[in-house]
Amino acid sequence: MYVKDAMSTVVLTIGPAHTLRQAAQLMAARRIGAAVVLDNDTCGIGILTERDILNSLGAGENPDRETAQTHTTPDVVFAAPDWTLDDAADAMVRGGFRHLIVLNDQEPVGVVSVRDIIRCWSTTTERARPVPA
Repeated sequence: MYVKDAMSTVVLTIGPAHTLRQAAQLMAARRIGAAVVLDNDTCGIGILTERDILNSLGAGENPDRETAQTHTTPDVVFAAPDWTLDDAADAMVRGGFRHLIVLNDQEPVGVVSVRDIIRCWSTTTERARPVPA
C-alpha cells in the first residue's frame, strides 16, 4: 500500500499568524491532530501539531498571543504519494513524529498520520487472516 491510499486529502491549512487557540479550535472541530501552515511570504510549508500546542501551553505561554509561525515543527519531512506505507512509517520513526505532509509537485495534497497507516495495515491484516475452522 502507498501513502496515497492512506492519506487524508481534506487538509486543514492555516496561516502563520493564526494564534494557537485559533489553530486548536479548528483542529478540534475537524478532529485532526495537525494543520499545514502555509506562509505565502516565504513560500514555506510547515506543520503545527497538537503536540506543538501542548508544549506551548505546558510552558505557560498564552495561546491567544502565540502564533503558528513560532511553534511550527522545525525540519519538516515531506512524503510523496507514491511512498510505501513502510517508507512513511520509517520516516516517522526516524524523525520522532506522527504526521507527514504529502507533497505532489511541491504542493500539499494530503497529510498521512500514524493512525492512517495503522488503519490500512490493520485492514490488510484482517483480510489476510485465515478464517477459523
